[in-house]
Amino acid sequence: MKPFDVLLAEGEAAEVTGWGFDWLAGRATEERPAWGYSGLLAERLAQVGSALDLDTGGGEVLDEAKQLPPLMCATEAWPPNARKAQARLAPRGVQIVQTAEGAPLPFADASFQLITARHPVRPDWSQIRRVLKPGGHYFAQHVGPASAFELIEHFLGPLPRERRLRDPEEEVAAAQAAGLTVTDLRTARCRMVFEDVSAVVWLLRKCVWWVPGFSVRTYRARLLALDNQMRGGTPFVAHSTRHLIEARR
Repeated sequence: MKPFDVLLAEGEAAEVTGWGFDWLAGRATEERPAWGYSGLLAERLAQVGSALDLDTGGGEVLDEAKQLPPLMCATEAWPPNARKAQARLAPRGVQIVQTAEGAPLPFADASFQLITARHPVRPDWSQIRRVLKPGGHYFAQHVGPASAFELIEHFLGPLPRERRLRDPEEEVAAAQAAGLTVTDLRTARCRMVFEDVSAVVWLLRKCVWWVPGFSVRTYRARLLALDNQMRGGTPFVAHSTRHLIEARR
């Protein structure tokens, strides 16, 4: 294994825009939910005439679909990701709309047959219902409660209140309160394995909400503890949580 400071430097220098995770190859692994979101998404996109992908990141997941509907839009709030999505998806006819977190969706009522999202920041159920056509569907994979909290709490300490957030049953209740009918809900807990500390640095730079204000300098001692564990032959293990949710207007 490379020296500690070399691994820190690699994790700090690597590009983190977009929503791809190829940089982690050989450094960390994560199981995927058994349902295969990308494949299910592609099937649904091929069956509709209009769709909207929320919080598309750099458009990586949407771009995996071989067939897109004639009207395909995507939103993204973070400007670097919005630019990546524009470069990736505009040649395929996708309209990229940069949005502001918490603002209403900038689309007319009943605009889309299908609304999708992979790991949306905070789904606004009333807005989702508003821009769905009657009979239209919302289909998404959400981050679940206490996802990767073994890693997050290594840096921040116990977070009992935060562990209860993103509860899938509460999201179902909120969707139904907004006038949607939830037709499917599946949950998964997936193993994450970190083999070296550069993967931790890179991921905390990418997912900035996990450890707000993260920097190598501030958390050097915590990173060193992880590095010592990994060099001793014990990878750091955490667990991501996901839920697949589908609802109909």
